Amino acid sequence: MIKRLSAEFIGTFWLVLGGCGSAVLAANFGGDGNPLGIGFVGVSLAFGLTVLTGAYALGHISGGHFNPAVSFGLWAGGRFAAKDLLPYIVAQVLGAIFAGWILFQIASGKPDFEAGGFASNGYGELSPGGYTVAAAFLVEVVLTAVFVIIIMGATHKLAPAGFAPIAIGLGLTLIHLVSIPVTNTSVNPARSTGVALFADTAALSQLWLFWVAPILGGLIGGIAYKWLGSEKAAPVN
Repeated sequence: MIKRLSAEFIGTFWLVLGGCGSAVLAANFGGDGNPLGIGFVGVSLAFGLTVLTGAYALGHISGGHFNPAVSFGLWAGGRFAAKDLLPYIVAQVLGAIFAGWILFQIASGKPDFEAGGFASNGYGELSPGGYTVAAAFLVEVVLTAVFVIIIMGATHKLAPAGFAPIAIGLGLTLIHLVSIPVTNTSVNPARSTGVALFADTAALSQLWLFWVAPILGGLIGGIAYKWLGSEKAAPVN
């Protein structure tokens, strides 16, 4: 178990460091309009790449959850044991917090550094597009549910072998392209927690949504795929 938990710690650490690091350090590098800044499209791709690379590197050890909502979803879908939920979630959150701390140490090395939102998630005034709490809740539930469906489908024993991390990484990229303007994209309570602790905003007071909505979405996705997925190959027409 210790190796599995270590893999979840490292994988979640990498997801937060790579994804949120791209947002904090590179999204707007040099100011608005600077061609060196990667923008929200680049940040979306960075999050997808962290999951893709992490899943290939560590998925065979722990399953490559790196996300409490995914762990809950896999449990609801009959792919994960209930007794392992709490240890996995603790490892994921600790990995995310460590990544947030490392990122803060790096970012604060710049003379004019201001933490600001620090890649945290939010609604209302903390939403990049000013979206309401209802809109934020809905997008997080729906997109997390779809993310879990993608994960369960891509890792099904009848799915093409070896390609699951690609599908999962591209799925997370697309999720970010859709929802960065709404919530700055969570779909992952650990990711939200890891940077909210260092943000110079009211991100912590809104953190509840980014635990409740993704976990609810994960449960929905897991239950939906458990019903949808078949152990038999689809018939050929």
